Amino acid sequence: MIKARYADKEAILNILTPAFEANKSVKQVVKQDARRRNRIRTLMDYSFEVCHQWGEVHLSDDKQAAALLLYPHRKETTVKALLLDLQLAFKSVGLSNIRDVMSRESKIKAFHPKQPFLYLWFLGVAPEMQGHGIGSRMLEEIIRKGEALNYPIYLETSTKENLPLYQRFGFEIYAQLDFAYPLYLLKREV
Repeated sequence: MIKARYADKEAILNILTPAFEANKSVKQVVKQDARRRNRIRTLMDYSFEVCHQWGEVHLSDDKQAAALLLYPHRKETTVKALLLDLQLAFKSVGLSNIRDVMSRESKIKAFHPKQPFLYLWFLGVAPEMQGHGIGSRMLEEIIRKGEALNYPIYLETSTKENLPLYQRFGFEIYAQLDFAYPLYLLKREV
């Protein structure tokens, strides 16, 4: 796993956008219309920018997978953060969906710990390379990063098929939310 540079942004968006195109959670956040794919890309762009500023962005060694890691305790309310939020609202979420998305995020964050933690926001593999162990190798390195920092790792998934993978790496489901689909909240303690 290599730490991505800002210049890697396009490559990362090209991995994450198709990797999350069918994701239930992303579908709930992103306005579903003829511009859906562009809206997903905008969500990934937003997430990249936030993680680049207050977390870390990584690529797999072969540049076929990407991970967006956030340190929520480091995130600040700045003009840049507010502009990013506005861009997300107008270009991805859609005005009619803002209240629902904000409520959803509030429910998720209520389960997050008060002490510092590593938030695995997105981990995606290029669709044509899925099933080759690339994501697992990145997850192992993310776990080592959390251990080195002495931080627990938190994530969510709406993809039930991902649960055995995460559980194999020591993550446990600590809560489940119902948003017309189950959203599993997982953590891995240090």
